[in-house]
Amino acid sequence: MAFNLDYYSFSLLLGGFTALLSGLIVFIHDRKKLENQAWFALTVSTMVWSFAYFSMITATSKDFAFLSDRVLHIAAILIPLFYLLVVLIMTNSYKTHKKSFFVGCFFAVIFMLINPTTYFIADVAPKVGFNFAPVNGPLYGYFFAYFCILVIYGIYITFKTIRKSQDHTERQRLKYLIMFTLAASIGGGSVFATTFTYTIPPYGLILFSIYPLISGYAILRHQLFNVKVITTQLLTFILWLFILIRTLFSEGIREQLANGALFVISLILGGFLIRSVLSEVKTREKIQLLADDLEKANERLQELDQQKSEFVSLASHQLRGPLAAVKGYASLILEGDFGPISDPVKEAIEKMFKSTQDLVVLVGDYLDVSRIEQGRMKYDFSQFDLKELVSTVVAELRPTIETAKLSIDFNADEQPGSTPTSFLINADKGKIKQVIGNIIDNAVKYTPKGSIHVWIKKILREGKPKILITISDTGVGIPPEVLPRLFEKFTRAPDANKTNIMGTGLGLYVAKKIIEAHNGRVWAESAGRDKGSSFFVELEGE
Repeated sequence: MAFNLDYYSFSLLLGGFTALLSGLIVFIHDRKKLENQAWFALTVSTMVWSFAYFSMITATSKDFAFLSDRVLHIAAILIPLFYLLVVLIMTNSYKTHKKSFFVGCFFAVIFMLINPTTYFIADVAPKVGFNFAPVNGPLYGYFFAYFCILVIYGIYITFKTIRKSQDHTERQRLKYLIMFTLAASIGGGSVFATTFTYTIPPYGLILFSIYPLISGYAILRHQLFNVKVITTQLLTFILWLFILIRTLFSEGIREQLANGALFVISLILGGFLIRSVLSEVKTREKIQLLADDLEKANERLQELDQQKSEFVSLASHQLRGPLAAVKGYASLILEGDFGPISDPVKEAIEKMFKSTQDLVVLVGDYLDVSRIEQGRMKYDFSQFDLKELVSTVVAELRPTIETAKLSIDFNADEQPGSTPTSFLINADKGKIKQVIGNIIDNAVKYTPKGSIHVWIKKILREGKPKILITISDTGVGIPPEVLPRLFEKFTRAPDANKTNIMGTGLGLYVAKKIIEAHNGRVWAESAGRDKGSSFFVELEGE
């Protein structure tokens, strides 16, 4: 048999060999895996079709060409069927499309039965420069339809799975599956034109030889079948076989001994290499599993956190009404609107009023936290004098502070006799008042005795006007280990309950978030336990 290695012969041989190599790598890696078995069946069918088609177009005997045609069409009948099986297994949709696959099997059996007859292929004849090529019989058109339907159906299932999948790796694998499907079906399918006509050669045949290369790249790059181990094993075995053959055919005892020693060394090193790769792959698989589990856990935690925020928001909102009613009626009783009360009753009502007031603040903090976390905190910006606002807050809190037997003073850093300094800012007045009141109230709660100092001044930072509010106290101070985490949720000093049992560690967190929403900053300083503390609020000035 004489032939020239032209474009078509080269494409068929290259496609056959690459299909065989791809199938072997995958199958040897894990023979029990259905995905690998289906892939091996597909690549073996492809290899048989490729070599049989090559044998037919280069045959010098018509009988041999006819035999090659029968063989290549057995493979051609199986190729789309095995391809569909690969798709169904890789997309985990075999159960869903099982009936369709069995319909394909039914038609495959029918075409197998009519393959040896002239109803399928009527003849083989010289065509488009080939020694022989098939001439279609009257039923061959149905086979062409069968081939196209199965391939298109497989592509449809793959596309559908890609659209639904959230796994990036799986999406990449399936995209390469579509790429090699198009290359194989367009390239290999181009021979249909040659079968149906005498004038159109299979120009796209080179694509058929490329498709195993595309699938091979997908295997190695995107772990289509996770075959790094078997690739190493296969290359190692080839090396061992080469050295063994070289040893057996060596001339002279010295060369045989040298090659034998090289063979033993390669056995040892190859074994270590395979074990190393096996260990690496197992480690990576464990890491990937852990990463997947962590990602799922993180998504679940985010979902639970969202549900928690929604629950806290709803519960806090529902509690505000009853608490406001209790506080209101307690206030009316204390003011005498329901008649005179005895001193013991008055003392009890005062305690109830104070506890209810603390609960109102606590519920407000929880509600603010849930709004912040859900992005529902709203701000109403307007221009106002910050000095006046701070002065008002101090005046409102002074009775409470004096009741606690503490003193408070408020100063503005202004030069005597000069033009009054402007403390105008553009902010949410209510929210800023809440922050200042919260910090001063904290100072009161954590200062058993002594004084609280509040002052405001205008400064320049990086060439921009800023307004700085400082609130200092002579209280319990802040331990150094707590200071860096002071503005985080639920952060309190270890001994904070001794001075304020109602504290939750939410007020400063809310204050920080509000100030940050105004492009400002808030921080605290303290020399340590029992040395007092200072809180600073810095906002943009006008």
